[in-house]
Amino acid sequence: MQLHNLKPKTNFRKSRRIGQGGKRGTYSGRGIKGQRARAGAKFRPALREILKKIPKLRGYKFKAYREEPAAVNLRTIELKMKSGDTISPESLWRAGLITKTNGKLPKVKILGAGDLKKKFSFKDVTFSKSAALKIK
Repeated sequence: MQLHNLKPKTNFRKSRRIGQGGKRGTYSGRGIKGQRARAGAKFRPALREILKKIPKLRGYKFKAYREEPAAVNLRTIELKMKSGDTISPESLWRAGLITKTNGKLPKVKILGAGDLKKKFSFKDVTFSKSAALKIK
């Protein structure tokens, strides 16, 4: 081992804080003028970054609220209801075929999947074309 191989355990030199004024010339390592030379320089505000990520919505958008009717197939009516029953929104709700929305019974549309062998009377319901043909 020689004298030039010896190294201290710790580094006694303090790290220099750049851009704090003094010691590094008049501009303190920041260059001359411009955004990067100023204190508190940020290239974009955080809010702008968020706004840039949101897609532009163009034009007037109005989506009309329209209540969709509850759909019930002839097949399920045949299975769940007895012959001679009156098929209405209330009877379908009691049988568990439709659910209330916001505490109200929805309008009901009868669809034509399946066949009817039992006799029913219908009240306050609408029919699809195929269901109307099978009922008559």
